[in-house]
Amino acid sequence: MLTSSSRFNWFLGVLLGQFATLNMAYSQIFALSEADFIWLGERIFSNECAAEFDCLTSWNKGEDFPSLGIGHFIWFPKGEDSPFEETFPSLLASFQSDNIQLPSWINSNSETLEVSEIDAPWESRDQFYSNFDSAETIELRNFLANTKPEQINFIVNRLSHSLDDIVAAFPLNQQATIREKLSTLAQSHPPYGSYALIDYVHFKGTGLTPSERYKNQGWGLQQVIEEMESEPTTLYSFVQTAKRILSRRVANAPIERNEQRWHAGWHKRVESYLPPP
Repeated sequence: MLTSSSRFNWFLGVLLGQFATLNMAYSQIFALSEADFIWLGERIFSNECAAEFDCLTSWNKGEDFPSLGIGHFIWFPKGEDSPFEETFPSLLASFQSDNIQLPSWINSNSETLEVSEIDAPWESRDQFYSNFDSAETIELRNFLANTKPEQINFIVNRLSHSLDDIVAAFPLNQQATIREKLSTLAQSHPPYGSYALIDYVHFKGTGLTPSERYKNQGWGLQQVIEEMESEPTTLYSFVQTAKRILSRRVANAPIERNEQRWHAGWHKRVESYLPPP
């Protein structure tokens, strides 16, 4: 049987092989080594969860849904109407397509529903934490701890599959410039440039989802790249622009969401995209 370490290394080898054969315009953007992938996963887990095991199943104060896994993928309870993009069901579907056995209680629900249609079983944050040490939640945490490489794969693929859509959102006469800008950023200060794009899309989205807007202004990667139109294509400019976009989101957010409480932490996160001086 493979140890956790050897299994992780084996999976990364397969993943790197997949990236080497991607049939898309961005196949050469993410020149990441096995060590880079390990580093990337650790960074994202630290960003979202301070790399703490119990944080693999969380429900943040002020949110209407739990956040799960190393990337804090969100999962809506039944009937939740949120402007944010739900990601945990897509992660479950990715596991399923890779023939990875899901937790037993999720697997039993998938016999009657598509896994992407399953709602989070908790109706509130209080109920979630009342059941934090239940057999089902413990099983889920262990499952998420044992599938970190697959979660990294999902996060990286999410960006890889959305780059063409982001470029296509710009006027035709700008698309070549936008494509070059993304490529230049991804290859800046390896592996920090790739980390910046991958983490930002995971953190704040592509910017393509119409519902992810406050006062008709988005905050995803598309909006950051658009705002950089007259800026130099450097990682420093990307970070400064992302901080402005996030500050704009906080200013535009409904008062009841109190997003000011996350403002400093969001800025600190994007500052981590810069290499050490």
